Amino acid sequence: MKYTIEEQVALIERGAVDVISREDLIKKLRKSEATGTPLRVKAGFDPTAPDLHLGHTVLIQKLKHFQDLGHDVLFLIGDFTGMIGDPTGKSETRKPLTQEDVARNAETYKTQIFKILDPAKTTVLFNSEWLGRMSSYEFVKLASQLTVARMLEREDFRERFESQRPISIHEFLYPLVQGYDSVAMRADVELGGTDQLFNVLMGRDLQRTWGQEPQVVVTMPLLEGLDGVNKMSKSLGNYIGITEKADDIYGKVLSVSDELMFRYYDLLSDLTTAEINTLKQDMHEGRIHPKDVKKKLARELTARFYDADTALKAEENFERVFKQHDVPEDVPEMQVTVDEDAVWLPRLLVIAGLVSSTGEGRRMITQNAVSVDGLKIDDVDCKLKAGGEVLLKVGKRRFCKVKFV
Repeated sequence: MKYTIEEQVALIERGAVDVISREDLIKKLRKSEATGTPLRVKAGFDPTAPDLHLGHTVLIQKLKHFQDLGHDVLFLIGDFTGMIGDPTGKSETRKPLTQEDVARNAETYKTQIFKILDPAKTTVLFNSEWLGRMSSYEFVKLASQLTVARMLEREDFRERFESQRPISIHEFLYPLVQGYDSVAMRADVELGGTDQLFNVLMGRDLQRTWGQEPQVVVTMPLLEGLDGVNKMSKSLGNYIGITEKADDIYGKVLSVSDELMFRYYDLLSDLTTAEINTLKQDMHEGRIHPKDVKKKLARELTARFYDADTALKAEENFERVFKQHDVPEDVPEMQVTVDEDAVWLPRLLVIAGLVSSTGEGRRMITQNAVSVDGLKIDDVDCKLKAGGEVLLKVGKRRFCKVKFV
């Protein structure tokens, strides 16, 4: 399908915060159309964690938009920059990753991104390919392109400087080497989160220095997590991981607030803008219930990381468990051996993998979120007889059948 320039711009701008600049983007798109040469669209990811969540996929979904428009996607894994450590938003020097960390996490990323992107139309690059070959002379020359005063314009650096918290010299290199990535890749467009604006603009500056046409910068917002307030983050526990079980992805998407639902649609859905606007209008005019709109989104996102049949089964499981108060068909089972006649419930929850610590187990019990064989437990000192079988449930979606042996 051939898209007009106006249609391409509209899709690229969907959900975006900054497009720097729109005029440059239109010029590049027109040149691409006239020459038949796709744009080279870059997004970089430091392999700081092995698992992606929906917040990470906002940029990947925008890459898919460019891919759908016929442009070339360059997915950059920052194995070199990952060993420096991205200082963005950090109040102190970030611990760099080891080469082993980077290699392990990078392989996981490569597998996960192709749940969204077309592998046949995606080039995966590692910036160690060029940064690892740079001489000390070339690094010094690169460092000469930026003044300390300019670097301190970055809010996080300025705040640390003014509060006399340490800033390591190597942290100043991070925006420079990220910017140089754009030079090495001859990028036409770079995508980044709003927290990366300083870094991606650096690419424009360095491309000018190296005699290249500066890239267009497109920044995307940081996706709010399930709490509807903070950005999606594993450390805050408000995330939806793309490798989670289908039932969990489906159920977590349904827990998103009605107010946040269409933000997820705009940033994550493959529906067109016109289709999303129709959903909004139908919901506001009462032709469709908000819950049905959310279920449609939950099915789509679950199917993206699994398939349509699995998404439908996840929906059926959700209906059975939460409307009929039933138990899922595929409850995990575990055999447990303990030395004592009775086991402390918070400890058993940890053994079953339902909580990460006995402290979390106690908190879930005090929140009336733990049941044993269908009965709510509110006693944090509860002990269970270590014999037979018990069905444990934590929260709305975590189940485990424990058999004592």
